[in-house]
Amino acid sequence: MTKKIIMQAYKFETRISKTGQIKLPLNNLLFDKEVEVIIVPKQEVKSSRLKTSDFVNKWSGFLTNSNTDDL
Repeated sequence: MTKKIIMQAYKFETRISKTGQIKLPLNNLLFDKEVEVIIVPKQEVKSSRLKTSDFVNKWSGFLTNSNTDDL
């Protein structure tokens, strides 16, 4: 007979300090318990907004003034 282990996961965002410390939110359900910590660095979100001129240069010529009936 196998034993099922149900594990509750907690997800939150924090920052590792310049001294390497991680602050965790207070959760008394985890006091005096062994835990497993997984660190996943967040991807930097870069703005993908194009300047108007960049947009025009990228898409110019994409659509042409064609008569679709002839196609």
